[in-house]
Amino acid sequence: MVKIEFKNIHKIFGKNPQQSMEYLNNGMSKEDLLEKYGHTVGIHNLNLSIQEGEFFVIMGLSGSGKSTLVRHLNGLIEATSGQVMVDGQDVTHLTHEELLVFRRYKVSMVFQKFGLFPHKTVMENVSYGLKVRGEAKKQRLEKSQTWIETVGLSGYENVYPNALSGGMQQRVGIARALCTETDILIMDEPFSALDPMIRTEMQDVVLGLKEKLKKTIIFVTHDLSEAVKLADRMAILNNGELIQVGTPQEIRETPNCDYVKRFVESAHLGPMP
Repeated sequence: MVKIEFKNIHKIFGKNPQQSMEYLNNGMSKEDLLEKYGHTVGIHNLNLSIQEGEFFVIMGLSGSGKSTLVRHLNGLIEATSGQVMVDGQDVTHLTHEELLVFRRYKVSMVFQKFGLFPHKTVMENVSYGLKVRGEAKKQRLEKSQTWIETVGLSGYENVYPNALSGGMQQRVGIARALCTETDILIMDEPFSALDPMIRTEMQDVVLGLKEKLKKTIIFVTHDLSEAVKLADRMAILNNGELIQVGTPQEIRETPNCDYVKRFVESAHLGPMP
């Protein structure tokens, strides 16, 4: 069952994006649009479907449009044109009030830079989303405790973020996102700021949660080996365009163009398990 659909998404950054859309539709290249009018094409006519319960990885190099794309899903970025469908509902142009409800109950996010409140304890950070929703204190503390234990932070409930390592801080971020029990979890390059050993450890944490959660997870990364390790399916973006979608095995064994082939070769991946 399709959970999320990106339909003909364009995102143009600049003072007059709608005018730029007309130029693009009339055949102007992205390069000429930037040179002549100072407008940047972040996403270009992208179509993508994600299944319910799928661990879907969106990957590409810096500037490929991967973070821009996923931020359409929770309203952090508004499309210049196109639709973002969630459970058949167009969420592209929600009102401010509708967007707040959507974020509180439908989609949660784990950020690259952790995004924790430094003046709040681990328990207060994890329970924050439930507090905003107005849940009773007893209920939100019980839920938060469950997820703190799930991510391996028992005993750290009353500790502040500055006393935690980077990996432990990101565990708090994951627990906070999971605590609201939304249908969709977005993880936007959550491990890129971590040391390689801690990064591998956090990948294993997410893999352990993957089977338990049974929810739709969208994971953004620039690391192909990380994508191959985690994904049910994955999409490769380049310069704002969707290049290839497939399982990790399909991407590795049947790249559909030279760009993907070079991407796979540069990752020096071992044999599929």
